[in-house]
Amino acid sequence: MSAGEVRSTCAYCGVGCGVLLRPDGAGGLAVRGDPEHPANLGRLCSKGTNLGETVDLEDRLLHPVLNGTRVDWDTAIETLAARFRDTIAAHGPDSVAFYVSGQLLTEDYYLANKLMKGFIGSANIDTNSRLCMASTVAGHKRAFGTDTVPGTYEDLEEADLVVLTGSNLAWCHPVLFQRIAAAKAARPDMRVVVIDPRRTATCDLADLHLPLAPGSDVALFNGLLAAIQTGGAVNDAFLENVDGFDAALATARQSDLGLTALDPELLRQFFQLWVRTEKVVTVYSQGVNQSSSGSDKVNAILNCHLATGRIGRPGMGPFSVTGQPNAMGGREVGGLANTLACHMDIENPDHRQALRQFWDAEAMPEKQGLKAVDMFQAVGRGEIRAIWIIHTNPAVSMPDADAVKAALEGCDFVAVSDVTGQTDTARLAHLLLPATGWAEKSGTVTNSDRTISRQRAVLPAPGEARPDWWQLAEFGRRMGWAQAFDFTSPAEVFREYAALSSISGGFGLDFDISGLQDLSDADYDQMAPVRWPVTAGRKGGRFFGDGRFFTASGKAQMLALTPRPPQASTGKRYPFRLNTGRIRDQWHTMTRTGKSAKLSGHLAEPFLELHPADAKALKITPSALVTVTSPHGRSILRALITDRVQPGEVFAPMHWTGETAPSARIDALVAPVTDPVSGQPESKAAVAAVQRYDAGFYAFAVATQRFTPQADYWARARTAQGWRAEFAGSSLPEDWTAYACDLFQLDGGEMQILSDLRRGTFRAAFHREGRLQAALFVAPEPVAVMRDYIAGLAGTEAPQALAGRLGADQPDPGPVICSCFGVGVNTILTAIEDQGLMSVDAIGAALQAGTNCGSCRPELAELLARLPAREAAE
Repeated sequence: MSAGEVRSTCAYCGVGCGVLLRPDGAGGLAVRGDPEHPANLGRLCSKGTNLGETVDLEDRLLHPVLNGTRVDWDTAIETLAARFRDTIAAHGPDSVAFYVSGQLLTEDYYLANKLMKGFIGSANIDTNSRLCMASTVAGHKRAFGTDTVPGTYEDLEEADLVVLTGSNLAWCHPVLFQRIAAAKAARPDMRVVVIDPRRTATCDLADLHLPLAPGSDVALFNGLLAAIQTGGAVNDAFLENVDGFDAALATARQSDLGLTALDPELLRQFFQLWVRTEKVVTVYSQGVNQSSSGSDKVNAILNCHLATGRIGRPGMGPFSVTGQPNAMGGREVGGLANTLACHMDIENPDHRQALRQFWDAEAMPEKQGLKAVDMFQAVGRGEIRAIWIIHTNPAVSMPDADAVKAALEGCDFVAVSDVTGQTDTARLAHLLLPATGWAEKSGTVTNSDRTISRQRAVLPAPGEARPDWWQLAEFGRRMGWAQAFDFTSPAEVFREYAALSSISGGFGLDFDISGLQDLSDADYDQMAPVRWPVTAGRKGGRFFGDGRFFTASGKAQMLALTPRPPQASTGKRYPFRLNTGRIRDQWHTMTRTGKSAKLSGHLAEPFLELHPADAKALKITPSALVTVTSPHGRSILRALITDRVQPGEVFAPMHWTGETAPSARIDALVAPVTDPVSGQPESKAAVAAVQRYDAGFYAFAVATQRFTPQADYWARARTAQGWRAEFAGSSLPEDWTAYACDLFQLDGGEMQILSDLRRGTFRAAFHREGRLQAALFVAPEPVAVMRDYIAGLAGTEAPQALAGRLGADQPDPGPVICSCFGVGVNTILTAIEDQGLMSVDAIGAALQAGTNCGSCRPELAELLARLPAREAAE
């Protein structure tokens, strides 16, 4: 670590990468991977690499706002407390709720849980982590007795077989993908299997890809369990520590493998590989969890590892990878409506009593609270009358998002704590509370393999922004619980939390970090990454290799599982199965990544992946816009015709919002269907209809200042010099010149116009003092201009901007593939052709593409694979 750098943790996924931060003294930040952090060993993905581009104060919420008027903190917190007090007095504790986030630090999460469950007396606190990993929590508890991740990241490198199911690891957890890729390069005999209906970037590493039918995971792993028994891989000695094997096996044998729609030869290869390889790790993520049978899918995977005893030993075990930086920390502190802190159970009277005594709590709920989907439905019915939403955007990210938005619009009192007031949810709030953001706040997070890391403040809190723990503690004091919330630092909160974990350990549960309860402030400040448990007798390690579990019997539980299809069935009206998910360079609803021009350059517009056969049948051409409808909502997206999806299936990313592309809020189409055990929504198997959107015009525009098109469809993204947008409408404006002036709101300067109304084309460029301020390109079909080139002209001397393209002697770099170095696809293809490049490493040597974070390497490999066979240049 160089002088002036500060160790912290990345703000994105559950990999929990260490970062080294160097503030420049002017609000900027240099970011690089921490080579000493055990999660990433110096690696970062494209999002982590570009964190420095996301810390500016544009759009920041800098002071409390009550009903649209700026107020001071005293007024804001007193109003918050008064509205909650009055609501509870009139309607009871279950009439209020907290909806929180995996963006919270553990100390923040702990106080929110303590407030709601220990003092308000309700369990109505849930988290957006419900949307990504609640089925894993349920599966773990059913099998192990606790929500325990058995293994460590090192297992991914020590395994001889890594199975990635429902996980596009290359895009969603890129550093883990890089670790596996490096291990495979070092040990070529290592095998990787990808199980996913889509052919994703992760398949670049796969020796075998199983494109199973959506929702058929239980059938597949039931088939594997039967093959384990037939192939003689059952570990009879380990089964002495397991109940339920016979019933699970009998039910598994009855499963119809035809439900998977997989070629029998593919099934045979997969089963044989799994059965014959002892050191196997099965990695699973949202494709497993986000299902109406997600908990069963998790347990079907766990059944196979329990039957073979391949768990809790080096290089083997089931492994859930989480979506957010502190989803695990939220699980540990009881941030879910159905859990208590430190993995204690809300329905266990001994656990409730122990926690009540420890907190000296005024009230403790005896039953589970409302999980996320149920919570917002209760808001819509008027049963929850006051809600505090912290660092999340449910009006976009929840299923049936339009209904969630309507529920919040009708709620008596909505408070939102966030770094910005410009989100779909924040715009519905009565009270806005400015929170500190990543790099401004201090605390801890826990990653997917149980490693607790420090997040450290390196930038000053802007304006009147306050840390979340401070907001929660101050609220508790104003509610009348001054002694219980008399915290002055996150270190104090952490010490209480660590001390509480000794009670969990006393009950014989897994979560115990009591060895950290006596950390001084200085020790806490210098705390190095540590994997729990942390006690006087144990530090880190794996679970269950010794056959000891946390159930009442001390034995693991295998479950008899019957496959269940997705709840919604396709049919004549809605013939397509809609899958949703993330893309490589964006995060959640883009309040952070949307600030980065480099990240926005990769995929600047929302899209719908559609198979060529379906596109042909629907007469949808490349780059056309499509209308996607479901029983719950409607979206307009750009068609991306690709065989990455199978016929009858479509995929859309979940990142775009009312702030960035109002017609692309894809979760408005997702039904509020949940797993009956976990409460997790089915976000991977909605039903939909698709048809061409017949636009009266298409347009592309760039400007140095942010602008908002007035059109049926628009999508806006950052550029290095300003903003760009695609848009389209069903009806043409009467006067394009007036439309352009109104669109950009520019005063003075010069205007160039190129118009052919007969052909339906119009182009306008606005200059001031010789520099391009804005440009608009309109056509009756998708506009044919060099978008990335045009986007780079804003703010420069560009007298020929209306041409929309480079001169014949100037190469077009094309859309960005490598975000780190800004390398476009055409530049890469030209280099491949001219220099005879035959490998991803050769591309990196020639152009630097893929040599930093490595996130684009699968796409580089796909470019090479799609080119005709050729010989390397001499």
